[in-house]
Amino acid sequence: MKILVTRPEPAASELIAAINQRGGEAYSLPLISIEPGAELESLDARINLLDKNDLIFLLSKNAVWYADSALKQAGLNWSDKLSYYGIGQSTSQYFTMLTGRTIHWAEHGETSEALLSLPELHALTDKRALLLRGNGGRELLASTLRSRGAQVEYCECYARHPISYDKTEFNQKWVNTDITDIVISSGQMLALLNELIAENTKEWWFNRRLLVVSERIADQARQDGWQKVCVANSADNNALLEALFSTDMGC
Repeated sequence: MKILVTRPEPAASELIAAINQRGGEAYSLPLISIEPGAELESLDARINLLDKNDLIFLLSKNAVWYADSALKQAGLNWSDKLSYYGIGQSTSQYFTMLTGRTIHWAEHGETSEALLSLPELHALTDKRALLLRGNGGRELLASTLRSRGAQVEYCECYARHPISYDKTEFNQKWVNTDITDIVISSGQMLALLNELIAENTKEWWFNRRLLVVSERIADQARQDGWQKVCVANSADNNALLEALFSTDMGC
């Protein structure tokens, strides 16, 4: 089993170490880098505009880490008067670990749809919601919150930037390595990977096992031509590890 991990750091190194410990052979090929977001410096001012029981949404671990670091550098704490919501258990527990604050999440999924199913998010008239995210994404969450009465704003806490590779070298290297599995944890990464694949190697690539983190990404991968697509229970490294070594993934 030779696994290509396309996650950015530090998640990539953590997953690679776990794969190697389980007897696999993992390689790092980050497709994006993570950097501070363009609006991070305004985070404290945006939070100060919120009133008691307004809502803050933490949309990824990266959003949690960059937002928490920015507030600590400014000598500030997370308010105990606001309501916090996270996408999925791993992001939410990470927030609690760093901040000590209570946060709500949907136990049945790590998607916007799952979070929006929480009863307390169905009627939000006169509420303000601040979404802490990367550079883009989660438009469904924002539009649905608005339709339920909330005033929604974003704060770009981190930014994802594509990493460039030489297309010829990329295909030669990984075909010669005889990769068997590829880990993709976002739709953006899938698109970037597809762009790197040369026409004469498409058949080879599309017959690798592709592990993704949602049915939405899986559907897109199949439309693109990938033949062996599996879906992990979440984007958490533990879930990805278990999916890679599972015997009943169905692909």
